[in-house]
Amino acid sequence: MTAPMITGPMIEAAALAVDTIDDTIAAPPADTPPADATSTDARPRGPKGDRRERSARRPKKDVDGWVLLDKPIGMTSTQAVGAVKWLFQAKKAGHAGTLDPLASGCLPIALGEATKTVPFVMDSRKVYRFTVRWGIETDTDDSEGQPVAQSEVRPARDAILALLPGFRGEIEQVPPAFSALKINGERAYDLARDGIAVELAARTVIIHRLDLVDMPDADHAVFEAECGKGTYVRSLARDFGRQLGTHGHIVALRRSVVGTFAEEELVPLDTLRAMHEANGETPPFAALRPVEIGLDSLPSLRVSPADAARLARGQSIILRGRDAPIIEGPVAITAGGRLVALGDAEGAEIFPRRIFHSAPAA
Repeated sequence: MTAPMITGPMIEAAALAVDTIDDTIAAPPADTPPADATSTDARPRGPKGDRRERSARRPKKDVDGWVLLDKPIGMTSTQAVGAVKWLFQAKKAGHAGTLDPLASGCLPIALGEATKTVPFVMDSRKVYRFTVRWGIETDTDDSEGQPVAQSEVRPARDAILALLPGFRGEIEQVPPAFSALKINGERAYDLARDGIAVELAARTVIIHRLDLVDMPDADHAVFEAECGKGTYVRSLARDFGRQLGTHGHIVALRRSVVGTFAEEELVPLDTLRAMHEANGETPPFAALRPVEIGLDSLPSLRVSPADAARLARGQSIILRGRDAPIIEGPVAITAGGRLVALGDAEGAEIFPRRIFHSAPAA
């Protein structure tokens, strides 16, 4: 028998079946009709007529892959997912990390089988560029809210630079009152909109990088941050202002990177719509990326078709051979050039956690 080999990011191994195990990783689907970027109108764009009749004429399809959307300002993440789902006529969709309506930039949208990889994208690092307006704090910590405090103080560059080290690394952060976090089963933003005082506990977040990029005038400063899961940029603006003896809120925000998804890969919603119309209102498949890019951060284990079939039945496999790699943690499993399973490696044994049913590429 040929011994297993490591070739770049790929690990080749022969395997032997053992036990069955359960399927545990899931991603929340979204099923929302599209909306214009400047409106909260959730009606699909298209020919006039009854909405249910249009839906009946557009049967949903099994569409699997990622759309790296450049979300426009003025659209919620839920509306963006609904718009993309409608364009692709997809049965299932979800996104990997909410962006506020005020924000633009990288909103990875998973369709079909790609929703199984959403947790790995959501846990990855993200890069934001944001502009803080000094002298005013709002109830939402951004320009969409109402002012709650004001100050005539404007911080100097040296004071800002001296402040930043205290916000790098592992810090405690209180999320904004207007956030999607739940309090006794209710969304914090729903309580805040109803005039109920919202007090959220501080949470530990990680800021890997934080830089002052520009100070175009005394009222504004531009920053760039690379941070981990759960970080609220709006909270950074609020806390910057308070610690600098003034106040602050976000007036511009753009997410340029999510994990391995970079800004130059993003596709604007208008481009997707134009592709859809140019192709006779067929889905813009040219913008669809493979399911496996959601697992780019994981080691990839290549197995034989027989072993892939065992994994598909829920059976674990054992890596064999004198040079079989010993790995730990999540692993992406491929066979015949396509993703077949997401598993957990425990030494020489691989346990399937999610099975992928995408059809092989044509």
